[in-house]
Amino acid sequence: MRNLLSGIRTTLAAATTKTRGDEAERIAERFLVAQGLHVLARNHRCRFGEIDLVMQDGDVVVFVEVRLRTSNAFGGALDSIHATKQKRLIAAAGHYLAGLRHTPPCRFDAILLNELREANVEWVKNIICS
Repeated sequence: MRNLLSGIRTTLAAATTKTRGDEAERIAERFLVAQGLHVLARNHRCRFGEIDLVMQDGDVVVFVEVRLRTSNAFGGALDSIHATKQKRLIAAAGHYLAGLRHTPPCRFDAILLNELREANVEWVKNIICS
């Protein structure tokens, strides 16, 4: 019985985390569209990983990582985009770009949230520099 309750709690926590993540991505998208960017893709998934949003900013394709952190106990939202995550983002972006006829200029941005409110959006451009 204890294992069953533990499993239910874990499933509910995962569902809540997914729901909050989905809402954070919607907030990020609305914010970026209000800044003049256009959506090219949402949740681009491939064997290398996932890109939350692919946006167009003028002639630049922007790969956006959305991070929601309600606590800084393990570092801030930007700190969570560590070297391994950056490598996965680059590989997933390469997969996305492989489907295009030509390779446009690109950049990697992050939308950071510490709560699910549009007033608290922080947009960091060029989080991965080559």
